[in-house]
Amino acid sequence: MPKRATPLTAQKVARAKPGRYYDGDGLVLLVREASTFEPTGKLKEPGKAWWLYRYTMRGKTRDLGLGRALGANSVSLAEARIEAKKARDLVKGGTDPLTAREAEEAQKQTAAALAAATAITFEDVAGKYLAAHEASWRNPKHRQQWRNTLKDYVFPKIGGLSVSSVQTGHVTLIIEPLWTEKPETASRVRGRIETILDYAKVKGWRDGENPARWRGHLDHILPKRSKVKRVEHHAALPWKRIGDLVAKLRTQNGRAARAVEFAILTAARSSEVRGARWGEIDLAGKTWTIPAERMKAGKEHRVPLSDRAIEILQELEIMRDGKNGIVFPGGREGGALSDVALSKAAKAAGSDDITVHGFRSTFRDWCAEATNYPRELAEKALAHTLPAAVEAAYQRGDMLEKRARLMDDWAAFCSRPMPVNGASVTQIRAVA
Repeated sequence: MPKRATPLTAQKVARAKPGRYYDGDGLVLLVREASTFEPTGKLKEPGKAWWLYRYTMRGKTRDLGLGRALGANSVSLAEARIEAKKARDLVKGGTDPLTAREAEEAQKQTAAALAAATAITFEDVAGKYLAAHEASWRNPKHRQQWRNTLKDYVFPKIGGLSVSSVQTGHVTLIIEPLWTEKPETASRVRGRIETILDYAKVKGWRDGENPARWRGHLDHILPKRSKVKRVEHHAALPWKRIGDLVAKLRTQNGRAARAVEFAILTAARSSEVRGARWGEIDLAGKTWTIPAERMKAGKEHRVPLSDRAIEILQELEIMRDGKNGIVFPGGREGGALSDVALSKAAKAAGSDDITVHGFRSTFRDWCAEATNYPRELAEKALAHTLPAAVEAAYQRGDMLEKRARLMDDWAAFCSRPMPVNGASVTQIRAVA
């Protein structure tokens, strides 16, 4: 590198033609395009030029950029000399200036990311998570429950807190008051907090362990749910009383009573019945095919229809307006009957606090106590996933013909009210 023969000046820098100019001690002016001037000498357009510091490190010559020499935000000659001296001192100390700059940039990026993480709140992250995932959730009720539990229990306490600063104490502040009073809700809220914090970690907005994790963490702080409160299942009508209830349902007018009876006869879930569409019904084939997206297990389910179930559908078909594809339409145009409407009809028939979902348990109890039908057939009728993997592998079919006989026997039983004083149980035939 040539020694400084003629030191640069601000005027020389401004009027330099394309080329390299050495100020000495490694400072170089690199000009790509010269500046242009008016005839009066006034600057018309600044040229394109940069300051470089050229140095040799471990036998390699390298150039360190020090900024623009001309135009907006340019570095003056005096400033360039100061920056060159800093770089020269690093070289004397055995540090490569380019390596030092890369490390400095990495630190700045880390600081910026930390600042961004500090700025984004738990509620912000929850909103981003829901926007990214809730479209894949089949059940609208599930989506609404996510939003409601976060709004009611979580956001008031940590919604405005930066997601990076959420700790175990914040989680227990939310969960502990619910744990004894509403253990099911508490468990779901904890799981949703854990999911959102995991999402934040993957996105780079927080680090470290998840303070909402149960196993190996919160399980040391909170008692097991089984120790807090016995799990409450849907109340079920005793199977001997189903005939009386169905008889009372048949005295009621309206689609809600027909929907409840149809749910009983098909052992289907309330949501599956309320969402039934005429396109799923094959009256000639006596089957109702529920698509996978409306099933809890995410698998298509065929339901054999008894003669009484067909009668209900034929009665509803007469009232069909031709526009609405819903089998059990509600009061709102294009909408289905509500769960409340079905519950009211069941209560009017004498089910008291029995839920519509509980009729599935009534059916299952009847199968077990009053028939010789195998357990696997009853589970298929309820669209339950068989627990044993080997057992499920050998029963890939839906056993439709056998289930048709089962549902015919169930419909016949539902049509016979029990005598008041009770009668001996006649065992229903087993599947041939």
